[in-house]
Amino acid sequence: MKRRQFITLVGGAAAAWPLAARAQQAAVPVIGYLSAGSPATGASTVAIFRQGLAESGYVEGRNVAIEYRFAEGNYDRLPALAAELLRHRVAVILAVPTPSALAAKAATTTIPIVFIAAEDPVKVGLVANLARPGGNVTGWNLLFAELGPKQLGLLRELVPTAARIGLLINPSNMNAADVTKDVTAAGAAMGVEIEVVHATNILEIDAAFASGLESDTIPTGGVTERQIPQ
Repeated sequence: MKRRQFITLVGGAAAAWPLAARAQQAAVPVIGYLSAGSPATGASTVAIFRQGLAESGYVEGRNVAIEYRFAEGNYDRLPALAAELLRHRVAVILAVPTPSALAAKAATTTIPIVFIAAEDPVKVGLVANLARPGGNVTGWNLLFAELGPKQLGLLRELVPTAARIGLLINPSNMNAADVTKDVTAAGAAMGVEIEVVHATNILEIDAAFASGLESDTIPTGGVTERQIPQ
């Protein structure tokens, strides 16, 4: 996703606040930021988020407050974190990525939710359809699933003699099965063996590179924590 498009999206979140919510929180409106990642992995996304708000006239600590919640890669924590944001009476929620958006949607049908998702938002049930999302949820789809075979093709061009390529993927991600299937099929068509290695958090990613992917295996990105904006 291009930086300008993301800034426009999050900056426009302010326009989604209901008039009633603005009236109730006229002094300092509160934005909820719900992430499945960690403050470290999401630092760049948070910086762009703040920039987008500033360009719309909202500066954190001056005329808007932001409540941050990070699940640190533990998706099971997201429902509780979403409930915490509701208790803070947030006017809008930015949810990154899809698991965060689903948790936010399950928590409220009235507070506007802006998501950044790697999955098809219609397929996973975030919106009714792309033209008319309906409800209180809207956002941006990154279409990561379609990038797997393309990434593999580019890597093969860089290393044409590679016989085995590793696919590092988070099995908890909703795109994991589709990405694995598509990349494996693309690899078979190229005559390349795909070694699938799972990692659900940063420590496991490091461990995968240290031991799971052998020295003669060239790793390629799948759907992992580090690739999804947090």
